[in-house]
Amino acid sequence: MRESRLFKIMYHLIDKGYATAPELAEKFEVSVRTIYRDIDALSGAGIPIYAEVGRNGGIHLMDHFVLDKALLSEEEKKDILVALQSVNVAQNMNNSQILQKLSALFHLDLENWLELDFSRWGNNESDNKKFELLKFSIIHYKSIKIHYANSYGIINERIIQPCKLTYKAKAWYLKAFCTKKQDWRIFKLNRILDLEILDESFPYQNFPDSIDVSDYTYNQIMLRFPKEVAYRVYDEFDKVQIQQQENGDLIVSVKMPEDSWLIGFLLSFGTQVDIISPAYLKDVVAEQAKLIYKKYKP
Repeated sequence: MRESRLFKIMYHLIDKGYATAPELAEKFEVSVRTIYRDIDALSGAGIPIYAEVGRNGGIHLMDHFVLDKALLSEEEKKDILVALQSVNVAQNMNNSQILQKLSALFHLDLENWLELDFSRWGNNESDNKKFELLKFSIIHYKSIKIHYANSYGIINERIIQPCKLTYKAKAWYLKAFCTKKQDWRIFKLNRILDLEILDESFPYQNFPDSIDVSDYTYNQIMLRFPKEVAYRVYDEFDKVQIQQQENGDLIVSVKMPEDSWLIGFLLSFGTQVDIISPAYLKDVVAEQAKLIYKKYKP
């Protein structure tokens, strides 16, 4: 137990820079006296750790201290390599050199067991370029100009300050501050038609925790599907969103954006979907079906 606490104290100091003895005592649920004994033990083991007294004092590690790789277990080394292999978001986001260096450092030869590629079919190059530009703008705090298509197909120009990329509900989103709206917004990456990195820099800000992708873009929809299309239902929805009825029908309760994509999605099931709620969505789908019939009838 004590050995584990000593490592956790080191990791905490590496991450935070410094801490007071009372802070560490509270964090690890021991006495202040125990923390000072731990500091003495680390110092005696050759770790360059020291304590400063006074109002602004605290416990520090010497500047430029690097945690020795020997402190990592074999399993932890493998976990690090697996994590890097798993984050192959786009093929040109090359992490092979990092993997090669760490494999040599750890003396491990771990096979690449997993490949993730979130780019769309037939659109790999365009999506990868978009990821690279967004990654650069986020890391270097550069504003970008985008042309964005909203849920109703209206395209407008925005100047935004990107904060973070996030993946949720089978789609990538960009969290950013919009200078036009003077507020935080969430942009769906597939709807960013083009983007340009600007020379203008901006100070880093945290995206507000109160804004969530699902709350921001989705509304609650309830649908009924016959068992004959269960294969499509399980392809499109998570099992926690699906309730199977005694007759085999499937009831789906899910948050989805009420936009042109949703209408097209529902129409793709033809007569094999029943909209339970919201009721007004039935009229929207029926009207669109009438227009399709009018367009293609002989």
